[in-house]
Formats: sequence, C-alpha cells, structure tokens
Amino acid sequence: MVKSPKNSSLSKANSSGWSVSDSRELYGIKNWSGGYFNVNSSGNVEMSPSIDSTQKIDLKELVNELKERGLKTPLLLRFSDLVNSRIEKINQVFLNSIEKFNYQGKYRGVYPIKVNHQRHLLDELTKFGKKSNLGLEAGSKPELLLAMALLKDSDAYLICNGFKDQEFIENALLSQKLNLNTLIVVDRFAEIDLILKAAKKLKIKPRIGFRLKLDSKGCGKWVESSGLNSKFGLSSIEILRGVEVLIKNKMLDSLELIHFHVGSQITSIRSIKDSLVEATRIFVELTKLGAKIKVVDVGGGLGVDYDGSQSNCENSINYTLQEYANEIVSQIGYICDEFKIPHPNIVTEAGRALVSYHSVLIFDIVGTPNPVNKISKGARNNKHESVQDMIQLVEKLTTKNLNESIHDAIQLRDETLNLFKLGYLGLAEKAYSEEVFREFCRVAFEVAKKLKRKPKDLRLLKKYIRQNFYCNFSIFQSAPDCWAVDQLFPIMPIMRLNEKPTEKGILLDLTCDSDGKITKFIDNNNVKNSLEMHTLKPDESYFVGMFLIGAYQETLGDFHNLFGDTDAVHVKCRGKSYSVEHVVEGDTVEEVLNYVEYDRGYLVGELRKSIENALENKTLTLKESRDFIKRFEQGLNGYTYLENDIE
Repeated sequence: MVKSPKNSSLSKANSSGWSVSDSRELYGIKNWSGGYFNVNSSGNVEMSPSIDSTQKIDLKELVNELKERGLKTPLLLRFSDLVNSRIEKINQVFLNSIEKFNYQGKYRGVYPIKVNHQRHLLDELTKFGKKSNLGLEAGSKPELLLAMALLKDSDAYLICNGFKDQEFIENALLSQKLNLNTLIVVDRFAEIDLILKAAKKLKIKPRIGFRLKLDSKGCGKWVESSGLNSKFGLSSIEILRGVEVLIKNKMLDSLELIHFHVGSQITSIRSIKDSLVEATRIFVELTKLGAKIKVVDVGGGLGVDYDGSQSNCENSINYTLQEYANEIVSQIGYICDEFKIPHPNIVTEAGRALVSYHSVLIFDIVGTPNPVNKISKGARNNKHESVQDMIQLVEKLTTKNLNESIHDAIQLRDETLNLFKLGYLGLAEKAYSEEVFREFCRVAFEVAKKLKRKPKDLRLLKKYIRQNFYCNFSIFQSAPDCWAVDQLFPIMPIMRLNEKPTEKGILLDLTCDSDGKITKFIDNNNVKNSLEMHTLKPDESYFVGMFLIGAYQETLGDFHNLFGDTDAVHVKCRGKSYSVEHVVEGDTVEEVLNYVEYDRGYLVGELRKSIENALENKTLTLKESRDFIKRFEQGLNGYTYLENDIE
C-alpha cells in the first residue's frame, strides 16, 4: 500500500541545484492547498488530512497501484478525509466566533446538493456532518427527493430553495411528517399562495422563509446573481405584501427564516459585510411587524483561494474562514443587541468551500511535438544563409546584445517565411530556420534571467517557446468551468518534482475543439500563460494533477466528442496506508452512445449490413468479418479515453 517516504520534509537539491522546495515555491502548493497537499522528498505530490497529520498518501504511487487494479487514467481521486476535515473546519470557526462574541444562537451548516450530486459524496457529507448537524439545501424536485431520503438528523435543516410548483411544495410539507426540519423559502411572490393552499389541503402548518432581494451586490465572476436584478428573491414591497398575506391568513408565526445570497465565490469580505448589514436591518423590521424569525440564512458565497494569492481577484478570496465567521456572527449579534432582539440561529450554504478540496483529477500526458533544446545536426549542415544567420544569432547571444538580437531574430524569421511563400526557399530550410529560431527564443529567456531589467520585446518570444502537451482528458467533461468562465484551478505535475522543469507548455485535451485547451495558469499573485513541465521520458508515464475541482465540475460536465465520465475512486487514510472505499467506473463507449439514443443492437445490426456488403464485394474475408465484429463489440465495452498505457 502507498506510504510516503520517511523524512518527507527534506528538500535536498539534486545535481542541477533544484530541490523539492523549489517546486513547492514554483507551483505555489502551500498557498492554495489548504494544508492538504505537499511535495515529499521523492518529488511526488502527497495528500494529508491536515498540516500536522502523520497520515500521508503519495499520489503517484497511489495512481500506479490503482492502475494495477485495472483502473485507467484520466482518474478522479476523491479523498473522504478531506470532506470530513472541511466540515469540521467550517463548523469550528463558527463555534469560535459564537464563543468570542457571546452569541446566543446556534450555527447550522447546510450543503447545497447542486454543488455536487455524486452519491458517495452525499453519503459522506451526511455521515460526517451528523455530529455538527449539517443539513441539505434542495433547489429542485429531484434534489428535494434526494434530501428527504438521505437526511436522518431532525436537528439539521432541510432548506428548500428555487422555483417551486404544487408538487414540490406538498412534498416539502409532507417531509415534516418524517421528523425533518424543513423550511420552504419563498423565491417568488406567487409561491406564498401555493404554500398556503398546500398547507390547507394537507393540514400541515408550513414553516416559511423569505428570500430577500438586496440592494447590496456581491463581487467576482457571479456578481450578477445578486442585487436588485437578481433572478431570485422578494423586493422590499413584496416582503411587506407577503407579511400582509400571512397576517390575513393568521400564518405570520409560520415565517421562521430570512434568506439572502450575494453570489458564488465571494472574493471580498467587504461584500459580505454590506449584505449582512442590509439583511439584518430587514430582519429587525420584520420583527417589529410581529414576525418571530428564528433563522438567518446567509446563503452561499464562501469562496476558495484557487490561486493562493489571498486577494480579492476573481480566483481568490481576501479573507480566512475565521474572518468570514467572525464577520457574520459579530454583525448579526451587534444589530440584534442594538434592538434587544433574541439572536437567531445562523445558517450558511457553503458548498464550494466544503467539497472543492476533496477531488483531484489525474491525467497523463500522451505526447508533445518534438522538443528542441539544442541546434540539430541537420540545421548545422544546412548551408542556406537564413539558417546559418539564425545559428549565429543563437551562438553570439549575450546580455549586452539581447535586445538587438531579438529584433534581428524576429526580422530574419519573417524574411525566411516570405522567401518560402515566394518559392525561393525549400521546406528543409524553412523547417531548420524555425527550429533554430525556437532555440534562440529559449536561450534568450535564459540570458534574460541575468538581467534585472528585462527587454520589453522579450514578451514577443513567449509564444514560440511554449510547448504543446497533449493530455488524456476532456476539459468539457472534467473541468467545464475552466472553459466556460475562465476558472483557474491549480494544475501541476504530481511527480519528478525533485527535478527542474525545463519546458513551458500549454495543455491540449483530446477533443476535436479548438477551445479544448488550458492556456492560463495560476502564478504568485498573477496569471501566467504557460505551465512549467518536464521533458517527457520514453516509456515512462507522466502524470499531472488538477486540484480543487470537487465543486460543480462533475455535475456540469458534458459529453463533447462523446467523452464520458472518468473512473473515480474514493480513498481514505488508514494509519500509514490507505483503503479504497468505493470505485465508480467511468462510462464505456456503449453507455455514452446510449445517452444519445444509440443502443448496442442497432449499431451492431447496422455494422453487419455493411460487413455483408463487403463480403459480397469480396473486400472482406469471413475471418476478417468475424474479427471485425469482435473488435467493434470490444470497442463498445471500452473506455472513452485513450487506453494505450505505458508499461
């Protein structure tokens, strides 16, 4: 079983002067990992349930052992220990705040099912969350039925959000008979009447919440989900009219909760504070009108520091978990004390912050164009002056002539291309000139490292030194936010991190789509357009990890080019080793084709028609036809991703 090497904190430099400490710094792993991931002395990424835990799992060794079990890359690793850890951490920071500010209400976390519907994850959330009364949030009829079946804790909240019809509302009301702590949140004014009619029909007293449409807006990518033009919630006038309807029907005591949401991945603590002040003031006014509100649900938005910059840029957050909890508890408590109102229970709907860390996608690099790290013999032997002039630029490059040489090299490259277009230059000369120009660019960046002030035109060479790394995964299936909303996820090799990476590259997926690539990567307080990688070794697999992808990606993934779900494994620390809790096999070709309404019998039948025509035309033999069918059916049973593993 996988064990991390002893003395994993050691980071001795190798003969090149590179150490694992250099890799930790280069990829910023300590900044974004939350203490869950590190680089060990073998140069591999390891997972640990906490910073001070002695339990560690070497990811490269884990992947190798899983492949020996018959699993395939790309492979999704889900770490149960990190689910438990996140529940405990978020609950603990609120307990700290409640004690610090002498808050009289309770804290109850609620997990929004939409963030990741995966069955084994929900099982773990409800199991690990029972000790802290973690509840569930449902925003649709399927999610409500899931929550009703899975939630067993009568002290945990079941929050019903989203647009609702009569069936949704009746099921939510009936769930109270299962001893579930269910609250139906009104997201549009017409739902009030539906709730009252259903309650009368079923003779069940409803427990109602109002979602507030605040003036205060969030920040970050999803800022438009908040403010007065947001999709959900009641305006101020609708809140007042809703109270009037409840009073008229003698149901004001059913109004137990107010809810607001200022967007996903809130990057700035200021946005949280502004929305809290406005919402708590509404809470005070509703109390003055006679409502006995027991719960303030501050919604989601608790962010994740994907790039590790601890800033308010859209891929980061400028606050800690503890600062988030302190702001919520202190603001609500202060305003309640000001008006002598009992402290309500506080609910958060943290999803991203709960489950992002627990999933890692591991994929292998299947190839690159031939790398050029020196001038080839063919280029040196080519006598054309365009090639020889470019070689001279490389060999005479110094810090003193760097800027001038960059201009000369770009000009020479453009002239060579024009000569080829006009027919004065052969393909060999064009190819060797391009090869040497790429080497010039590489050397230019090495020379520039010696300068404190880099030439401005050095940036013109960046695109020529980037290598294309062809990756065995689909961005549309496994990381759709990366494609759709430019979400940056931490990406790094999980091996050879005791070696200096000498390549700068971008990642290209398997799909036949020009958007199927990753060209932006996290950097220290910045974004870079290439990722440091190692030169591939013949007959050796090279694994890369994409981290913090446990929220939304699995649910949002699509079947572009009919690439299906990957193999997924739930892994749990067991002392100095690990255990595989669950294996969820990825989609076969047959399963993916079924999604688009092609069944096996139909496809095999159509193929047989073509084979019979080929037999009649004598382009196939009987043996070949038998092998053809066998190969076709094997293909239907196969993985949708590349399977030609390196032994």
